[in-house]
Amino acid sequence: MNRILASRAYNNFRCSFFRTMSSYAQEKTVAIDAVLRASRVCQNVFQKLVSNETITKKDKSPVTIADYSAQAVVNTILAKSFPNDPIVGEEDSKDLHGEDAANMREKIYDLANSVLEESQTIKELLDAIDRGCYSGGSKGRHWTLDPIDGTKGFLRGEQFAVCLALIVDGKVRLGVMGCPNLPVDAKNPEGEKGCLFVAVEGEGAFQRSFESNDLKPIKMSAVSSTSESSFCESVEAEHSSHSDAAQIAKLLNITRSPVRMDSQCKYCSISRGDADIYLRLPTRADYEEKIWDHASGDLLVKEAGGEVTDITGKPLDFSIGRTLKANKGVVASIASIHPEVLKAVQDVLSKKN
Repeated sequence: MNRILASRAYNNFRCSFFRTMSSYAQEKTVAIDAVLRASRVCQNVFQKLVSNETITKKDKSPVTIADYSAQAVVNTILAKSFPNDPIVGEEDSKDLHGEDAANMREKIYDLANSVLEESQTIKELLDAIDRGCYSGGSKGRHWTLDPIDGTKGFLRGEQFAVCLALIVDGKVRLGVMGCPNLPVDAKNPEGEKGCLFVAVEGEGAFQRSFESNDLKPIKMSAVSSTSESSFCESVEAEHSSHSDAAQIAKLLNITRSPVRMDSQCKYCSISRGDADIYLRLPTRADYEEKIWDHASGDLLVKEAGGEVTDITGKPLDFSIGRTLKANKGVVASIASIHPEVLKAVQDVLSKKN
């Protein structure tokens, strides 16, 4: 009798476990499709409006058009499969109404419909953009989207990312990031470019190229000490203090030059072992990080064997709203060295206060 009960309990556990493991399969499929299509839109904008210099690189309108078009694409696709899911997005359509915005609306219409399976009217696309106005929170499920993370990287033809995450009851459960300019193999920077990164809670971290459906597992590098590690940090010093990072590196006996790039590509880079530590150190006391800038990267690093906290050691809290108002800065690294990295961060920043 005890064996029968034990067997039933085990089978119930297995069923529950595999239901949990596969519970976001549809969401993953839809998110991958949405991010790939939005990434193609961004590539089209760069080729037509930046690299061909029909609009100069000093002009920010190409990235604005790409932002709106990518958000319209992703939100349209999400609405089709998950019509009841709200979205926390970076953009809204208030600046796209009126005669002054007619040319921009036309470009968004053409770009979005070039990758969507079913053509949308401009009103439908504007409504899709405005689906990103949800306030977030700790109950139920919602998506968060950054249609172009890394504006300056995009305009330079360097690193940017399309970032999408599913948050359920305040926890990130699924993250998908498209990095159109990131080399598939970091050791071959001139080789194939265009990487998709995928993480589902409890299932690990994966990478594939834009041209392949083969998701390959990735993990953070296994360094035995901080002296063997390297930083990945923002190109722009206004986003994270380079001078503070240099002092932290000295405390950790890090001698390798930092890898600098824009966007959540930094999370992707450390997740597959290109670098080992990502710091986003506060540059203003009143600044609140946006959830769309970190949700998918946070999960990817954790599923790849890393740890992500703020500078005080608290996990990032995605349950409050549209910002990480309970957190200050970001520290992401291999789990084994995280306490040491965190202490160095705190030692350096405490001297400034």
